[in-house]
Amino acid sequence: MTRFTRFDAADYLDNDESIAEYLTAALEEDDPDAFLDALKTVARARGMTQLAKDAGLGRESLYKALAPGAKPRYDTVLKVVRALGVTLHAEPSHAGAVGAR
Repeated sequence: MTRFTRFDAADYLDNDESIAEYLTAALEEDDPDAFLDALKTVARARGMTQLAKDAGLGRESLYKALAPGAKPRYDTVLKVVRALGVTLHAEPSHAGAVGAR
């Protein structure tokens, strides 16, 4: 019988570049829960307890903010992102540009 280990992206998020790429890919999805799930995966990779501390949140609050279906406040998401050492930025998509004439 062949046994497979369960894939966990957190096992591969071991540097800032891979974390940034992973979060960027999640932001490109049309599902806000995909981004929260990616944040949770990165948080597990970095350590939930330390991340909560670095973000100025309680560990339980961090788990609740990143739970499926959660609607965390914008400032909570920013605290987590900053504690992870990444930044979010916007760039033109060139697909249906706003104000195009």
